[in-house]
Amino acid sequence: MWVYEKKLQYPVRVCKCDVRMARYLIEQYGGADGELAAALRYMNQRYSIPDKIIGVLTDISTEELAHLEMIATMVYKLTKDATVEQLKEAGLGAHYANHDSALFYENAGGVPWTATYIQAKGDPIADLYEDIAAEEKARATYQWLINMTDDVDLQDSLKFLREREVVHSQRFREAVEILKEDQECKKVF
Repeated sequence: MWVYEKKLQYPVRVCKCDVRMARYLIEQYGGADGELAAALRYMNQRYSIPDKIIGVLTDISTEELAHLEMIATMVYKLTKDATVEQLKEAGLGAHYANHDSALFYENAGGVPWTATYIQAKGDPIADLYEDIAAEEKARATYQWLINMTDDVDLQDSLKFLREREVVHSQRFREAVEILKEDQECKKVF
């Protein structure tokens, strides 16, 4: 189904070890509006969406998995040289006690990822509006993350991700319009 190239969708570079920033980035790894939740939401919704737009959900859900990989890479690079003391100072002492340096699907506050983050109503238009909102929330979060770092390399990767959220939102808006037009067509049986 997929062809995997052993490279990220966009290069991820960081200037320095920054455990505090890694903690904030974990929000986009395992948070309610993060990349995992988005990928699974769209992949799940594609089974109850009209064939006309199923490709939009499939494409975006797989791209969200690529974004998840980018976030994981950022967190890894920001923490790989961190000492236990630095992890504790940044509020990641409990994470270290439970997972050492392993990534774990949780939000920035340490709350584990849950399937309740995934919405699926079964009504295509309702689901697409939910998806638009999810993309806009992710865009806002990326902007706030950009604001919290002075690492220009990290900002570059985050700006790429922020702009992809804008594109995804636009594609979902287009899909809504396609479905609305389809609803307005006279159907003769």
